[in-house]
Amino acid sequence: MRRRGVGGTAFEQSVLDTIRIGARLTMHDPWFVIRGARLLWRQRSAAQRRRRQKAAGVRVPPFLIFSITERCNFRCAGCYANLLHRSERPELTAEKVEAILGEARDLGVSVILIAGGEPFLRPRLLDLTASVPEILFLLFTNASRLDRSAIERLCRQPHVIPILSIEGDEQRTDARRGVGTHARVLDAMERLRRAHAFFGTAMTLTSENFDTATDRQHLEDLQVRGCRLFYYINYVPVEPGTDALQLSVHQVEELERRLEAYRRSMPALFIAFPHDEAAFGGCLAAGRGFLHINAFGDVEPCPFSPYSDSNLNEMPLRDALGSPLFRRILESGVDLNERDGRCALWKRREWVLGLLESEEESGSP
Repeated sequence: MRRRGVGGTAFEQSVLDTIRIGARLTMHDPWFVIRGARLLWRQRSAAQRRRRQKAAGVRVPPFLIFSITERCNFRCAGCYANLLHRSERPELTAEKVEAILGEARDLGVSVILIAGGEPFLRPRLLDLTASVPEILFLLFTNASRLDRSAIERLCRQPHVIPILSIEGDEQRTDARRGVGTHARVLDAMERLRRAHAFFGTAMTLTSENFDTATDRQHLEDLQVRGCRLFYYINYVPVEPGTDALQLSVHQVEELERRLEAYRRSMPALFIAFPHDEAAFGGCLAAGRGFLHINAFGDVEPCPFSPYSDSNLNEMPLRDALGSPLFRRILESGVDLNERDGRCALWKRREWVLGLLESEEESGSP
């Protein structure tokens, strides 16, 4: 997983490697063998489409983050979506979302992380994912809407992997997400396990929950419950006054050590953001490796950099990939590193906003 290299090429290979490892983890279960082979074939086809687009002068990232709705039935403390992505505008229509997903497939996008809000509050969510089986979806959810019907439908869509959000143990999860949340997540995990669904969990790492969330015994307990993918997200202090919740330098170094050990010894996938980006020469946002689409169609560098000069109600995704803002970020020569474990564009948010404002003032691409 920790592929040292520079630029999008190493990241693209890492995406394929990750999918390959995930398929290998499930080879013992006949429920997954054919599904895994089909998924790998589709991802190789997507990589070929990206290469054709690159030859035509279009940089297509292998990975998108799509915040498909701003609506949520939770009010989690420090939630970036609640604090950064509110708007009075109407959300993208289902028809527009389906068109965007189809264009992403045709361009060669391999993986889309579906976020929110709570994605299951989006009408026809699983109809939308069903329309593009060529794309692997990581579906981030608080698990409150993972009822029997939803799980049955997920089992018919092996290209959709539910990722259940917790904060480590019961005390910390319920403190941030609401009383009873931890128990509901564990119940959903049990139902997914019985249904032979491949699923994972996402944990936001803070200075307070770090030891619990990355503890080996905790991870082994979740694996017994059927979890095979662990997604770590370093806390970004979008809520004023929460800087102390960011990981310390020591914790960032310890995370690297633990991840390397777990990747060697555990039958599970480990993905860390923005931690893993350091292995690819720094920040992968702004289309270098991924980009963010919000619920209103704005194409942004990343979820923590809510600035945009391109909206998918006004242009196709292919044109938005050539965003002048993205180009200015990528060609700036600024060292966008995450060696301290912190989001590069969040740290430089005033700089990014300045790029956007100077573009608007000049009126030039």
